[in-house]
Amino acid sequence: MIAYNNSVCDDATMKKRSYNYVTSFFVTVALFVLMVSLTTSASMPAFAAPAAQASLKAAPAGEKIPSQYIVVLKHDARDTPNEVATQARERGAEVLYVYQYAIKGFAVRASAQALEAIKNNPNVNYVEQDQVVETFGQTTPTGINRIDADMSSTVSGDGSGTVNVDIAIIDTGIDLKHPDLNVYKQKTFIRGTRTANDDNGHGTHVAGIAAAKDDSNGVVGVAPGARLWAVKVLDRTGSGSISSIIAGIDYVTQNAAQIEVANMSLGCKCTSVSLDAAITNSVAAGVTYAVAAGNNAEDASSFSPANNPDVITVSAIADSDGRCGGLGPSTSYGADDTFAAFSNYGPTVELAAPGVNIYSTYKDGSYSTLSGTSMAAPHVTGAAGLYKASHPTASPSEVLLALTSSGSTFTTACDTTLNDGHGYFSGDHDGIAEPLLYARTL
Repeated sequence: MIAYNNSVCDDATMKKRSYNYVTSFFVTVALFVLMVSLTTSASMPAFAAPAAQASLKAAPAGEKIPSQYIVVLKHDARDTPNEVATQARERGAEVLYVYQYAIKGFAVRASAQALEAIKNNPNVNYVEQDQVVETFGQTTPTGINRIDADMSSTVSGDGSGTVNVDIAIIDTGIDLKHPDLNVYKQKTFIRGTRTANDDNGHGTHVAGIAAAKDDSNGVVGVAPGARLWAVKVLDRTGSGSISSIIAGIDYVTQNAAQIEVANMSLGCKCTSVSLDAAITNSVAAGVTYAVAAGNNAEDASSFSPANNPDVITVSAIADSDGRCGGLGPSTSYGADDTFAAFSNYGPTVELAAPGVNIYSTYKDGSYSTLSGTSMAAPHVTGAAGLYKASHPTASPSEVLLALTSSGSTFTTACDTTLNDGHGYFSGDHDGIAEPLLYARTL
C-alpha cells in the first residue's frame, strides 16, 4: 500500500505564516504530494498484494495469512467456480486462484465486508483462512544404494534406459534446463513468476532424487529419466500458501490421465479441510501422492499434508554408506542406519527412506547435498513411479500396498552377500515400525 510521508505533512514550514516565494513553493508541493498520496491510499484495498507478500515471507509455517481465504463451493452449487469468483470480485475481493478439478472453489484476498458477502453467497459451502506452508528441506547419495533402486528390474542400469512414467514435483519449481533432468511440462502458481523455473533449489533437488537421468553425468534418480512436471507453488524463499498448493493439486488433477505420481515435500503444523479435500479427490482421480512427514521431531499427525489419510507419508533415516548394518560413519543427525533426529514420526507415517546427506541435482545446473524428510519423500515418489511403469493400471492404494509389502521390516536380516541395502534401521521414536523403502523387487 502506498503511504504518504508524515514528515512532509508535519513540516514546520506548513505552520509558518511567512509568504515569501520559497516557502509558498514548498507548501504547494507538500500539499500536492499529500493529496495524491491520500487519494491513492484510499483507492487501494487493505489486502494489497505487496503487503500480503511481505507478511507471508516473514510468517512461520502454519500461521494464518491476513485477509486471504479459500472458498469451497457446495457440491450442488448453481454457479460455476468462475462465476462465483466473478461475483466475489464484483464485491471488491481479489481472486488469486480458481479451482475446478481437485475441488470446486477459489482463493481470494478480501476485506471483512467482501468476505461477509462471499460467506452469504448460497453457492458457498465453507470459507477457510489461508495458511503459510514451507519446504521441509532441513539443512545443508547414498539413498539410491540403500534402497537398491539401481537393481530394480524396471531399470536397465546400463545408462540406456528411462522409466516410462510421469511425475509431478509440487514444490519451488525445477531447473528447467538442468542437463540431468527430463522436464516435460511446467506450470507456475507464484505471482511475479512467468515459468516454473526453480529460483530456490529445493524442488530441483527433490526432482533429482526421484528421477535424475541414468547417464554418465551427475547423479541417478530412483526412476531415471521419468517425465517431470514442474509445478511451482512455493517462492524463492521456499514459502507459499495452502491456496497455492491447492492450485498445484488442481493442475495435477486436471492432468491425472497423464500424471501417475506426485511429490509434496512441504507443509505446515496445521490442518486444512480444503487441502485434504483436494488431495482426496486427486487420489481418487488416480494420482499417487508421496509426502514428507516433516522435520520437527514430532508426531506427523499435527502436520498437513502429512496427516492426510490418502497420501504416502514418509519419515527419514540416516544412512551414510548406502548399506545396511550400521557400519558407516555417524552423521550430524544420528548414527548410520538410525532414525533421523529431525524426522517426524507417528501412526500417519507409512514408509521410511534415506533423508540425510542426500546428493542430488540443484538449481542453475548444479548439484548439492541436503537433509530432511523432503529428501526421503522423493525416494518413495520414484519407487512409486517404478511400480506404475510396470503396473500401469495400479491404483494409489495398490501402489502403497506394493511399496509397504516390499519394504524392509524389523525382522529383515541385513543382507551382506551383495553388499546391498536390504535391512532395517534402529532408533524410531514411537515404536511403530514403518517399513523401510526397498525398490529392488519393484
